[in-house]
Amino acid sequence: LNVTEEKFVLDTLAGCTEYKSILDVVVNAFYVQDGRYCPISERNLYIVICYLATFQLEDIGLQHFSRIVKSLDTAKMQKFLRFFFNDLYLNTWIKDEWSHFYDSVYVKENWIDPLLRWQPKVQQLIEKLTDKLSNCTNTVKTSRVTQPKEFNLTVPKPRAIPLPPPAPLPVLAKSQPVPPSIYKPPKERKQLEEIKAKNIQKAKVIQVSYVSAKVAHFFLNTLAVQGTILTGREIDPFLPQYLEVVWESVLTQYVKELTKQPQDLIQIDNIPIKLNTAAILREGALYQRKLEEELKRIENLQQGAGDPSEFLEWQKQMRGKDLEEQLAEIECRRLQGKLSHEEAVLAHQNVFQENKKKADLLREEKAELMDLYAEKRLQEQKEMKELVEQVTEGHKNVKQVKAKIQEYKQQIVQQVCEESEELLRQALEEEEEKNRKRYELIQEIRAIESIPSIKHKFVDLTETGGHGLFGEMSIVELRERLALLKEAQKAAEEEKRDQIIHEKQTKEQLLLDKLDQISQFRAELGRAAALKQEEKKKSQSGERPMKDERILNLQKKIVEKTMERKKQEGLL
Repeated sequence: LNVTEEKFVLDTLAGCTEYKSILDVVVNAFYVQDGRYCPISERNLYIVICYLATFQLEDIGLQHFSRIVKSLDTAKMQKFLRFFFNDLYLNTWIKDEWSHFYDSVYVKENWIDPLLRWQPKVQQLIEKLTDKLSNCTNTVKTSRVTQPKEFNLTVPKPRAIPLPPPAPLPVLAKSQPVPPSIYKPPKERKQLEEIKAKNIQKAKVIQVSYVSAKVAHFFLNTLAVQGTILTGREIDPFLPQYLEVVWESVLTQYVKELTKQPQDLIQIDNIPIKLNTAAILREGALYQRKLEEELKRIENLQQGAGDPSEFLEWQKQMRGKDLEEQLAEIECRRLQGKLSHEEAVLAHQNVFQENKKKADLLREEKAELMDLYAEKRLQEQKEMKELVEQVTEGHKNVKQVKAKIQEYKQQIVQQVCEESEELLRQALEEEEEKNRKRYELIQEIRAIESIPSIKHKFVDLTETGGHGLFGEMSIVELRERLALLKEAQKAAEEEKRDQIIHEKQTKEQLLLDKLDQISQFRAELGRAAALKQEEKKKSQSGERPMKDERILNLQKKIVEKTMERKKQEGLL
């Protein structure tokens, strides 16, 4: 850059930095209203144009300013200048916003009034930019349109009628993944397996002892009988009694093991199970439902309710009838589907025959059209020959016409050059006069700007802004209100915390009540099971004496028979 251009660039940069606050007001408002779709990267461009229009328009002149504007994007500059040089905006909110930074009288006299004076001329520049945009949009380059010609393609074969697409398969909703705890065996199962193994082992031991006792009893009896037969001696009278004592001891041991076995086993029903909140509520609801069902059943019995077997039989018959009707309906639908398939096949064949007839008609029409086209082509060739002969005759007179046109164009160019020289001279004189006035005005503005101004502003926090708004308050009052709001918010949080604690305590109390109810139900069920077990034991103990008395009676009869046999042998 040369010295003048460098000075202009530096002055513009310094001015944009110094008056950044008031320039940002205009540019921010432009982005909010008219420039919503303009990129933010062009913000500095609008700041520079706003600075030149506000502070440098008197120095550089409208012509130089117009050249700068025209060198940029036409649509963007037209939109920004139309927004900035709006009379209503300059006299209302732009003036008020600038008055927040500088004195309102200074703003009006030095910035707003000059902009309003330049507004008519800038409006002409905006109209030129608008015309340029409209011309750019209206002038469309006309090009020669290509006339399409039909291709001599082979006629495709008629396609078969596509069958309707199959119904889409229903898409199942994505299920939740199976938790890993499902694949792990529970601890209770392992305990049950250990208990089962212990019980099986005890049962085997008892069975072996019982079998061995029976074998020993049989072996001793057999040995005694064989000894008597072989030796011819009588059996020791105490040997049968000894065998009976051994046999009774084995049986008592076996009975003790049987009676001892249920006490040694671990009760499966008493395995501890960890209960959470959901399990407690679920089990409580189960017991409550059972209690209500039992009460309802008792009430129905008191009111004379009958046996529902007849109703269940009737319900079974009706369900069978409904099932038969559904099967009949399904069979009907299947047959209807088969019938519709057959009808579709027949319709397809009919359409194929009709298409074949249409194709034959089209071939005949095509042959007739080809004959007509051949005759028309011959006629066009004859016309083209006649046209070529006429054009060759017209080319002979072209040279004379070209010479006359050349002379006419030279006269027009000479007149235009003379008029342009006169206009240029007048424009130079007007430009010199404007530059002289502008230089005088710049000197006056610089003299005014050299006067120092006080820019410091003292702030009192206890005073309001004085804008005349409802609910206006000072900074001190605002802080006090914020403190009160924080205290109220803290009190609300404490109240909510107490409420949550109270709800939690009530929930815990409800769970404790449910646990008490569950324990009562379990105790009652355990007591009922124990009573059943005792009744079973009593019935078994009642049967055992009977079995034992019968055995004793049989043993006595055996002894009596043996004694009788011995007496008879002694007599013999």
